[in-house]
Amino acid sequence: MGAEPLLLVVDDEPGVLRLIKLELGARGFRVVTASNGEEALRLADEQRPDAVVLDLMMPGLSGLEVMRRLRERSNVPILLVTAKDRDSDKIRGLESGADDYVVKPFNPDELGARIRAVLRRTVAGEVQRVIRAGNVEIDLDRRLVHKSGAQVSLTRTEWLLLQHLAANPDKVILGPELLTKVWGPEYRDDLQYLRVWVSRLRAKLEDTPSEPRIIRTLPGIGYMLATDDSEDGGAK
Repeated sequence: MGAEPLLLVVDDEPGVLRLIKLELGARGFRVVTASNGEEALRLADEQRPDAVVLDLMMPGLSGLEVMRRLRERSNVPILLVTAKDRDSDKIRGLESGADDYVVKPFNPDELGARIRAVLRRTVAGEVQRVIRAGNVEIDLDRRLVHKSGAQVSLTRTEWLLLQHLAANPDKVILGPELLTKVWGPEYRDDLQYLRVWVSRLRAKLEDTPSEPRIIRTLPGIGYMLATDDSEDGGAK
């Protein structure tokens, strides 16, 4: 990383904000702070921080909701800081898109070390992965999708489904595997549920959804994101 990464720290407790800003500033970070979710989203757009340190429990927009909205806009690393220490809360935070998790009260040295570790992982993975399928372009790192040059708005679930397909272009992914990765193991046998979501995704990406050329079905097996215009595998 270059010198002085910019951090956005979000917490509704003024004392915590002052402490984190002081401690992280002493460890070589530049810090901007926000006391609520709305302010955090505004600053994230304006300042483009290198990472976000986000409190999970806040009035108004919760930390999870702020993280969801941040994930719709960018792939900025997010580290959750919360008083909760239950494993279920950690898992929920990580599954919702957090890169790491620190429980209050925390050691400032540990917080600084975890932030730097997240930033190192981000830099190491900065090689951009862009998948092109027909007139659709999928930027896996920036989480952006364009069709014929226009940005396509996807829900979080639609993005997760497309992400798993695009990460393995021209390879068949079994239906139960997609269900497990996107919705969890309890959904692995609900193939009709998967068909509904694939149909929604096709409606946004395909020129003719009833004759899909990008998201192909292999009946009884699974789905494939096709990066060419071959006709095989194009069954609905």
